[in-house]
Amino acid sequence: MNSTKIKSQATNVIVTIEKGLLGLIAILTVIATAQELVAIVDARKVDLADLLLLFIYTEVLGMIGVFYASNRIPITLPLFIAMTAIARLIILQGKEMDASVLIYEASAIAIIALACLIIRFKPPWTYKYQPEEDE
Repeated sequence: MNSTKIKSQATNVIVTIEKGLLGLIAILTVIATAQELVAIVDARKVDLADLLLLFIYTEVLGMIGVFYASNRIPITLPLFIAMTAIARLIILQGKEMDASVLIYEASAIAIIALACLIIRFKPPWTYKYQPEEDE
């Protein structure tokens, strides 16, 4: 076998595994969403932390949907998930946490938001893949 065929087969295996894992993540996210909804109904109370968790699940499913539609994951989607997760962490920690921890976590959200802005307004640039030449 030549190296091009081996690379092609390896790429196909990796892409298949990637799509399978994303499908599994989607299924598990739906299950986790259902479990959270059952917990909310059982508690008969909806907290902001619950809503943020449901939002995170929605963003994960949206990210998977975007990947299946375009074979790309925009970098801003995981950043939005990270900001939401940190906000949820702040809410779950409550008033007992040290003020410096709150400042660090809020700063992390601000830094991620700044990264989203930079990515959003960066000049258009795409990487042109140039395959290696066989020697």
